Amino acid sequence: MASIYKHAPSTPRQAARRKARLDQVLCPDLLKALAEPTRARLLSCLLKCGRPCSVTEVAECCSIDFSVVARHLSTMARAGLLNFEKRGRVAWYTARREELAAHFRALADAIDELEPADTCCSTDTCACPPQAGSSR
Repeated sequence: MASIYKHAPSTPRQAARRKARLDQVLCPDLLKALAEPTRARLLSCLLKCGRPCSVTEVAECCSIDFSVVARHLSTMARAGLLNFEKRGRVAWYTARREELAAHFRALADAIDELEPADTCCSTDTCACPPQAGSSR
């Protein structure tokens, strides 16, 4: 994919001022929700299962305490990773696989639109640290 900029920024400050689609699709709440290892494990379980699962089922599957699972699933649902439905006294969660896949595809495309890192550090005025193997 071609870059959206004709010239790479000469400083990180210039790069930060540029507007890019990356700024819109890089969702801190989503990344924060996935950054916790237990939540990542629970999401993986739900994605692989492919059907609505109760908190009890997920807790048994992952060998994690029910209250911990309930708290993490609730956090992930608020972040948009899961769908939640309550039937009677049972809470059911489903991974939002299509939305997740679309979001990460959009994120990858937005990253691909930006200049490659090697063009940033090609001048002596660049404030970036030298890359391995560079002659700077």
